[in-house]
Amino acid sequence: MKNKTFTKPLLVTLFCLSMVACTPVTAQRGNMLENYQLQEVKAGEHTRSDILRILGSPTTKDPFQNDVWYYIGQETEKRGILDPQVVKERIVIVQYDPDGYVGRIADVVDGRIDVPISRDSTPTYGNDLTMIQQLLGNIGKFNPQEGADE
Repeated sequence: MKNKTFTKPLLVTLFCLSMVACTPVTAQRGNMLENYQLQEVKAGEHTRSDILRILGSPTTKDPFQNDVWYYIGQETEKRGILDPQVVKERIVIVQYDPDGYVGRIADVVDGRIDVPISRDSTPTYGNDLTMIQQLLGNIGKFNPQEGADE
């Protein structure tokens, strides 16, 4: 009788823990813009400071064209020990005309390249010493302190 009363709560606890372990962990990176924010921006009407106020700081600026800003947002979901998967992603480009006003604002649909993560390690060349060789190799290789004999 005593064994049955212990087994039931243990099974319920294990079931609850297994359900929690399968719950995905979501993470948001960057600046995920919403449609209402983009609708506020009017081409030819807003300046850089207006865009900073409405959309916030850009994720990155074009290194070759100072008048192009990118807003990149990504939402990932990680389940257990598996690698995170991209659930939602949005890339918005804001281009300015020479006068500093918004010339164009649009979603970037194509042109994204998915770079795979490489788990390889870079080989280092040199002496491949065992732990014993490293320990014994330092014997006698020290500088005596000056004034130690006095």
